[in-house]
Amino acid sequence: MSHGDSSKPLIGEEMGDKDLNIYSEGLGILVEDGIILSIRDSEELISEYAPSWDRNSEKIGDMNIIDAKGRAIVPGFVDSHTHLIWGGDRSNEMALRQRGLSYSDISKLGGGISKTVEATRRLSIQELVDIGVQRASNALRMGTTTMEAKSGYGLSTESELKLLEATERVNRISVCDIQATWLGAHDVPKQNKKEEYIEELISRQLPMVVEQGIAVWADVFCEPGWFTVDDTIEIITASKNVGLGSRIHADEFLDSGGLGIAAELGSISADHVAKSDDDSRAKAHDSGVMQTFLPGTQYIMGMNEFPPMKKCVENSWAFSIASDFNPNCNTISMPFVGSLATHRCGIDPITALAASTRNPSTTLKNHENKSYGVISENNPASFNILNSKKVESWCQSPGMNPISKTLANGNIVKHI
Repeated sequence: MSHGDSSKPLIGEEMGDKDLNIYSEGLGILVEDGIILSIRDSEELISEYAPSWDRNSEKIGDMNIIDAKGRAIVPGFVDSHTHLIWGGDRSNEMALRQRGLSYSDISKLGGGISKTVEATRRLSIQELVDIGVQRASNALRMGTTTMEAKSGYGLSTESELKLLEATERVNRISVCDIQATWLGAHDVPKQNKKEEYIEELISRQLPMVVEQGIAVWADVFCEPGWFTVDDTIEIITASKNVGLGSRIHADEFLDSGGLGIAAELGSISADHVAKSDDDSRAKAHDSGVMQTFLPGTQYIMGMNEFPPMKKCVENSWAFSIASDFNPNCNTISMPFVGSLATHRCGIDPITALAASTRNPSTTLKNHENKSYGVISENNPASFNILNSKKVESWCQSPGMNPISKTLANGNIVKHI
């Protein structure tokens, strides 16, 4: 996944081109201080750096040695859309959906986002941190080494700031690189009229979020019944004016023009976008907006129509996939998301891998101009050793973990 300019996404047929994207067999990776120093013939590396290595040992002096035994190595997964920290339990909503209630119907009955907000507000910051650390650990076990994490289950200035602070603390504790997004515009609190809440978002929450200095992006749930296109323009423009980038929830349930607005606003990513029209997809690509598909949502909601990933490949429109981990879509496994992409959306496993690694990494903050989601020299040593010699196996075992070992910024985080 490292050919060409790794700061740019792969598109079209090149996403699944094995000759371009996969190194030859027999190579080794030399890592120091969390960075890949060299990728070359493994026997040459052993001869130069560990000539006395006992091949049954995992150490020689201060050096750790991992024998992959010919198994495939893939970049650490980059999950660019998660709602990492929240409290409560909404598993009862499955029965409501089976009775024919929509997402909007459940919300009007007191379920959905507002129910999670009530549970989340009751938690202390330490409880939120503990929850986040556990979930980040689960993601690491499934091979995710970089993720975006949204607030959005506070819906008040105090609670939103608390969620962002908890996210930053989790980032300091975990070896997973976690980058924060402010999603104050996730829903409207029960006690507020929407116009009042938008005023609070712009005049009170936003300045304090910027002063706090944790969030890199602002996000809005741009969907009929939540925030309109005009609301989104107002909130994102205000955020842009004070230095926050933007990522937008858009066109999940119907095409409201959200993806096209993301292009006009210069957002780095527009997520869900299952219902967007082709003109908006082309416009988004030309504007550098990443379409981020969340097939786990369609799966959980029992939908038969999955995101048009094949169409994006055919038209060379940049796209990514992500977990959308949240109380309603309670999976943080990128291999499962990749399984949905291949088994339900019809793209091949190598294309799905590019959509889970290099492409989403281009929408996140690259520290010191280092690229995540690739295995290449002078970039972070964040990668997964699979259980198989076949790269394609990374997403072909839903319900089972395809990962043998994970390195995150050079830290060995998984052993079997």
